[in-house]
Amino acid sequence: MRGRTPYCGPVTTQMIILNGGSSSGKSGIVRCLQAVLPDPWLVFGVDSLIDAMPARMQTSESDGGIEFAADGGVTVGADFRALEQAWAKGVVAMARAGARIIIDDVFLGGAAAQQRWQKLLDPGLNVLWAGVRCESEVAAGREIARGDRVRGMAASQADAVHEGVVYDVEVDTTHTESLACARVIAAHVN
Repeated sequence: MRGRTPYCGPVTTQMIILNGGSSSGKSGIVRCLQAVLPDPWLVFGVDSLIDAMPARMQTSESDGGIEFAADGGVTVGADFRALEQAWAKGVVAMARAGARIIIDDVFLGGAAAQQRWQKLLDPGLNVLWAGVRCESEVAAGREIARGDRVRGMAASQADAVHEGVVYDVEVDTTHTESLACARVIAAHVN
């Protein structure tokens, strides 16, 4: 077989990174993915990261933390970015160590946020990039029903988080249930 690389089988997916705006349905899809994928997958989400941070980093007085404006805008500072980077490095280390990982994220910076993840990933780490879309009006309705989000986040993030981001698969939860979306994503996992 001179000149040809022997076939060694499919590369196993080690990470699934879901990106979508607030209230787009990512968390429901993640729970369904854990149910339909045959192997155990650990889930880490940006909401858990924010909850793990000191309360003082989540106030308007914080210069370097994360701020949720009354209109739904989100601003992140240098301290938040530093902790986010450390957290992401830890998650990637778990994937390198053999854990299968699902990330539930909101790429506030669109393509720049994806690039931050890409810089941390080993070339040999097989990642499935999944976009979770939802029409802004539907996401805004979910946001109101949840009651735990600043109104306006869903609408402001619905399209912005996808700007310039490249995906392996995209789903839309506007009219499709979480389980059906999870099955579409799962079909792309090796």
